[in-house]
Amino acid sequence: MNLQLLLQSLTNPALLFFFLGILAVKLKSDLKIPDNSSKFISLYLLFAIGFKGGQELAHSPFGMEIVWSILFGMVTACVIPLYTFFILKKRMGIENSGAIAAAYGSVSAVTFVTAASFLELQNYTFSGHMVAIMALMEAPAIILGVLLIRWFGDGEGRQTSLGGLLKHSMTNGSVFLILGSLVIGFLANEQEAEGIKPFTTDIFKGFLAIFLLDMGITSGKKLSDFLRSGWFTSVFAVVIPLINGSLVALLSGWVSSEPGDRFMLAILAASASYIAVPAAMKMAVPKANPGIFLPMALAVTFPINITIGFPIYFMLILL
Repeated sequence: MNLQLLLQSLTNPALLFFFLGILAVKLKSDLKIPDNSSKFISLYLLFAIGFKGGQELAHSPFGMEIVWSILFGMVTACVIPLYTFFILKKRMGIENSGAIAAAYGSVSAVTFVTAASFLELQNYTFSGHMVAIMALMEAPAIILGVLLIRWFGDGEGRQTSLGGLLKHSMTNGSVFLILGSLVIGFLANEQEAEGIKPFTTDIFKGFLAIFLLDMGITSGKKLSDFLRSGWFTSVFAVVIPLINGSLVALLSGWVSSEPGDRFMLAILAASASYIAVPAAMKMAVPKANPGIFLPMALAVTFPINITIGFPIYFMLILL
């Protein structure tokens, strides 16, 4: 691995704030980001990345590369839940296996945003349609997770129709905001859009650093309880994302020639949802234990991706 790339990733100020949040928990500090502020920053990050993606998409020529990238992302969101479910089924039970498979097939908007910052440090960009791919990858994984539970389980999850589940997935706050911002950015007059550039671009990294501080505090609180659940979930939460991200980093060369786009596809494959999936599973499969799949995604997979995952995927793409 390129040691310089790894060190550059580990000394990213935003990432260091994430570690500061974990340290605050371990030292029992009373440091806390107010809930309202945390929600506002989450909304801001989703709005900014969606709007900027829409602006880039408006200036990008539509071609077959975009079509193939979207199809590649959707297939990835379907394949990951299918194979991970059968790895998990014997050890975790049907309901928990389906929920974990859905989480790892779905995506993390926060990891996507952090990856955008990493790419900028490497002086690479990604295309606007990657934002649309991120939003579109949420629903297939959630639906497949519930279908697998219905097929192999004892009827849990039959209370919710697939139509209702799809609607819930697409109207989830994070998905709805980023898709809406993408459309607005695409339609916005270029001159008028320039007027809010200081808000969407100039202060982005500062807000990201504060948000990752909050994520560090949240992860630190969940990590100790999760580690008591046994070695299998810990190993899964580390190894599976690295496998998914590395494979997609290599295979994405078939659908895109842009390193930035390939990197973002790898990140989408490697990340795990801890917002949309828990909300959907609470509605569709209440027997699934969020105390297992939520810490796996947030307290283990998220930091693994932003520390060692990013440099690995980026290095594989540049080979």
